[in-house]
Amino acid sequence: MDDVRDDVDAPGAWTSPLRAADVAAAGLRLSGVALEDDGTVGWAEGRPAEGGRVAVVRRSPDGRRAEWAPSLDARTRVHEYGGGSWGLVPGAGAVLASAADQRWFHVAAPGAAPRALVPADGVRYADPAPWGEGVVLVAEDVSGPVPRRSLVHVPLDGSGPRELFSGPRFLAAPRVSPDGSRLVWISWEHPDMPWQRTLLWTAGLGAGGLVDPRVLVGEDRRESLVHPGFAPDGTLLVVSDRSGFWNLYEADPWRAVHPEDAEQGFPPWTFGTTSWVALDDDRVALLHAGTGGEVGYRLDVVHRGTGRLAPLDLPFTAYGPSLAAAGGRVAAIAASPTTPPAVVVVDPDPVEGARVDVVRASASAPDPAYLPVPQALRIPSGDRTVHVHRYPPTHPEHPAPGPVPHVLFVHGGPTAQSQAAYSPEVAFFTSRGIGVVDVQYGGSTGYGRAYREALDGNWGVVDVEDCAAVAGWLVDEGFAPQGRVGIRGGSAGGFTVLASLTGTDAFSAGTSYYGVADLRALAEDTHDFESRYLDSLVGPLPQAAALYAERAPLNHVDGLTCPVLLLQGADDPVVPLNQAEEFADALRRKGLPHALVVFPGEQHGFRRAENVIASLEAELSFYGQVWGFDPPGTPRLSVR
Repeated sequence: MDDVRDDVDAPGAWTSPLRAADVAAAGLRLSGVALEDDGTVGWAEGRPAEGGRVAVVRRSPDGRRAEWAPSLDARTRVHEYGGGSWGLVPGAGAVLASAADQRWFHVAAPGAAPRALVPADGVRYADPAPWGEGVVLVAEDVSGPVPRRSLVHVPLDGSGPRELFSGPRFLAAPRVSPDGSRLVWISWEHPDMPWQRTLLWTAGLGAGGLVDPRVLVGEDRRESLVHPGFAPDGTLLVVSDRSGFWNLYEADPWRAVHPEDAEQGFPPWTFGTTSWVALDDDRVALLHAGTGGEVGYRLDVVHRGTGRLAPLDLPFTAYGPSLAAAGGRVAAIAASPTTPPAVVVVDPDPVEGARVDVVRASASAPDPAYLPVPQALRIPSGDRTVHVHRYPPTHPEHPAPGPVPHVLFVHGGPTAQSQAAYSPEVAFFTSRGIGVVDVQYGGSTGYGRAYREALDGNWGVVDVEDCAAVAGWLVDEGFAPQGRVGIRGGSAGGFTVLASLTGTDAFSAGTSYYGVADLRALAEDTHDFESRYLDSLVGPLPQAAALYAERAPLNHVDGLTCPVLLLQGADDPVVPLNQAEEFADALRRKGLPHALVVFPGEQHGFRRAENVIASLEAELSFYGQVWGFDPPGTPRLSVR
């Protein structure tokens, strides 16, 4: 490790107004928007200062905010990643999940006493769709040797759930037609994930339950069907990637609404996701990726009758996968490189232009002089091209520095992406003189199915090659000095970090947040939703056992030549603690500088503010010790 230099002008040691505590405070996690005809807006917000509790909030037309149920933490564990943990019931209040016992509750009005709708029997529920005097939910029972999922109707009278449908291994996205006569949903089976292949189901809704449930689309082809729903006139719409890109279609008869070689959908890692919402019988508000080198996503209006797109020209480049509409307006979660995520309501007036009402910001934006604006770049990686967002060091007192240390940010998933948005984590580093590059390695979403499938059978190969290519490009182009490129990532991104460190010499430091070190252990220990994910990413077991051993970073610690920081939740059900402990033991035996920091009470991802602070300060101190700078005001991490 380098000798630490006491130089306030050294990149990494710049004095920044952005503290780790500010990053934690800026961590409101906004999701699950709703909109009512009178202009009332609803949303869910995860609060790190309250131990990660998810509060469900509404803002009335007069601007007053209130929680629906202050006593509840509205989180569900269906598929472990949850989502879809609350919903409005028109004219009857709201329904919410409780993280404590996974029961669902009805709340007649904000602040009213929650009333239990389901027994505390361990069954978990998600993704509510109002129907009749209750809601349709996805139910998940994990008490037996094989998890069982079903669609159930849960009346608001407290009489308990009634099963409507079961059979497929996975069910999601139940949606009821406007007249209450029809239900649609998607399903999939092991070993597929929902971004690989799903089926679209439909059924009539009658007093006795479902009428003639059948597969409408998906049996005769391999396609990912996501985000089903209805227009006000009863037309069924769904997003399909049969063209090579997730595009929105009318499903019966089949017709593309606005075909383009750009993504109009998102991978449904959680429940309650969508990329579109109908404004009226003709207009659809649609989230779609930019084309032609644009940075980020756009929210525009598409006319179903003609396919014509009416751009809204909004000042945002990133959106959460949640939309709601009422009264011709649309609610969304939007951000830009200099605007933190916020719940917004957009009135897409075709004459005067779109008007934006910011309902709830996740944080106060710092001085924009300290916020980097990303550059969308395409970098050669072998015979492929890898997409990246580079965030340059940005500080009003240190303009246009020469080569500076850089850290590659590797997103999780791995079937996911990092959108071009304000990130307090990114600004924490760039305002101190450390450049950041978000790597959208092969396998990432946002660039079509072929790009997504580049990782099939090649996890630990393509992602590693792409990260190494980006690191080499930074040095070759003069952005980073030789030996001053690091890499960090969480979960699946942590696997890519560890695989890159053990398989290449492109990096001089690496930070793994709850990363996978042993692929075979992951396949055997992880939860049902992802238990066959590795069949496509690596290969099916036991046939591919040798490949699992070959790709596991834990088996290649001898290839490590640089220090490593491991950050891990003690109660992680997705990547158990023992994986980080075994990797740390291997580093200790090899005599490499390293640190393992374990956070009690944390699971897969850090929710508590004090742990977000501690992990970020540990990471900055770690880079300072490796690259020879002393970050002011940062506790020194013990690296041994």
